[in-house]
Amino acid sequence: MAIIITDECINCGACEPECPNNAIYDAGAAWKFSEGTGLKGIIDFGDGNTVDAESAQQAISDEVYYIVPDKCTECVGFHDEPQCAAVCPVDCCIDDENVRETRDELLEKKKWLHLEE
Repeated sequence: MAIIITDECINCGACEPECPNNAIYDAGAAWKFSEGTGLKGIIDFGDGNTVDAESAQQAISDEVYYIVPDKCTECVGFHDEPQCAAVCPVDCCIDDENVRETRDELLEKKKWLHLEE
């Protein structure tokens, strides 16, 4: 699963620099797949959808920091626990019950994001 930031977020920004995938963005900020990853050029998701890794994507939240689920690996392969949750002073970084992924899926996503063989 991915991690989400709830509306209890106080916008302190402690979580953002801790993310190894650069999946956390400030409220209202556009994001890119290429930021903090090895992804470049056209990304083919295999379901008929493609996106340019360099193109700006619309912010998920314009009120609080947010996590891009397609870039979140819950820090699997980097740390023993999600670092955003570990540093959050108000415990608003929680499991996203709508995005469920196994450890193996998260490791595969890490490999994909960072172009590991």
